[in-house]
Amino acid sequence: MSKCTKIAIILPDALQRIGLRSLLTDYLSPVEISLFPSFDSFLPSEKEFFDFYFTLSDIFTIHIDFFLPKRNRTICVVNRQNESDSFKSILIVSVPQEEIINQLRSILREADQSHSYTKTGKELSAREKDVLHLIVKGMINKDIADKLYISLNTVLTHRKNITSKLGIKTVPGLTFYAITNGLISSNEIEL
Repeated sequence: MSKCTKIAIILPDALQRIGLRSLLTDYLSPVEISLFPSFDSFLPSEKEFFDFYFTLSDIFTIHIDFFLPKRNRTICVVNRQNESDSFKSILIVSVPQEEIINQLRSILREADQSHSYTKTGKELSAREKDVLHLIVKGMINKDIADKLYISLNTVLTHRKNITSKLGIKTVPGLTFYAITNGLISSNEIEL
């Protein structure tokens, strides 16, 4: 990690916040860390971009609309391994310091690798994201064409490119992709 990594630590326990900041600063520099005792105290700085978020699984679950699109950059702090098996990245804090440091290095290295893969992989263009957004909202091809001022054939081409790039052919699959990648919030979807 050559650039300065920006990290938000959202933990109610002051010792965990300060201890995690200390470990990250001492062993994984260069980092810029912001500490928050609650999600509510974090909200004013939400517009600021963070590379990683450390929080509890309860906070993740309560604020799932915020964290789900950032799930690859969110690390849940837990006491035991089986406490949060459903989360991709967990940091077990009830182990010796050296193990915590190894976990942090591994988690951040993995996240860097997956982030660089997505940057070189097949990403959707801005217009494809617009089309996907409208598909997920339940619009039909003709309505999408009218809304975006493009031809019906262009909409069909965008749909073909989206399914080709993502490997997802169903609207429910595209919906799940759009929600988990922050392209649409669950509130915008018509049921």
